[in-house]
Amino acid sequence: MGIADALRCAKRCFVRGTMTMTGCTRRLPLIALLLGIAFAVPAQAEEADDPWPGLVQDIFSNRPMNDGHNVIGIEMPYRAEDAAIVPVTLRSKLSPGDARRIRSITLVIDRNPAPMAAKFELGPDANVTEISTRVRVNNYTDVHAVAELSDGQLYVSKVYVKASGGCSAPAGKNAEEAQNRLGQMRYRQFAREDAPASRMREAQIMIGHPNNSGLQMDQVTQLYIPAFFVNQLRLTQDDSPVLSMEGGISISEDPNLRFTYVSNGARRFRAEAKDTDGHVFHNEWDLEKPGT
Repeated sequence: MGIADALRCAKRCFVRGTMTMTGCTRRLPLIALLLGIAFAVPAQAEEADDPWPGLVQDIFSNRPMNDGHNVIGIEMPYRAEDAAIVPVTLRSKLSPGDARRIRSITLVIDRNPAPMAAKFELGPDANVTEISTRVRVNNYTDVHAVAELSDGQLYVSKVYVKASGGCSAPAGKNAEEAQNRLGQMRYRQFAREDAPASRMREAQIMIGHPNNSGLQMDQVTQLYIPAFFVNQLRLTQDDSPVLSMEGGISISEDPNLRFTYVSNGARRFRAEAKDTDGHVFHNEWDLEKPGT
């Protein structure tokens, strides 16, 4: 009896409402064995095929990874509603008295076609403590956040996400609409109760861009749409760096970053973005009259 036969036999017995019939009873040990194999093999294969060790070598040159549960937090839904726009929040967990600071955070979606989703460089004086964005997730996968601290050490945290097909999901906007929105930027600033005392600000940057992954298919021509995405973003208050991002195909359509930072009293907030076709987009906003 093969696995398919075992499944059919088990189904017949359950449908009939009993597992005590002679034929199925005799076969129960074999059914259990085969079903055990059927379910155990994929789990063992997935564990044996864990891509993370190879990614540590490829992305981080095999640098040692320290437990980051007290350094960097990563929040994502366990089961994504839409694999093409999965929310992710990265949050510093360093205590206020810790003399170290986070220099950069690398977001890795282990089983995506291009696993490094983004690398965020944090301005030395901006005190960015939280970053939220939206990503594509192509398979059930671990997602790692790796923080590099000012002591030169790497600290890692991870979550597991159930989602599939995000990198090949059709674009939410048609080509003409996407082209009309290309490079349009919006800035929002959010009120915070602690802002007057701490100078902490919370803001959001949105960029109109299809961020094509290269795995999506044109529904008319049935041809794959070439990869075309924002690969660089730099945010400053006046000329002081706040946050920069090196992005990949895993960042969702119309890139969207929400983040916290400490104001240095600047009057202008500036954003500059580049994409893989060489386009450069920039805008700036008066911080006394934030854009909407």
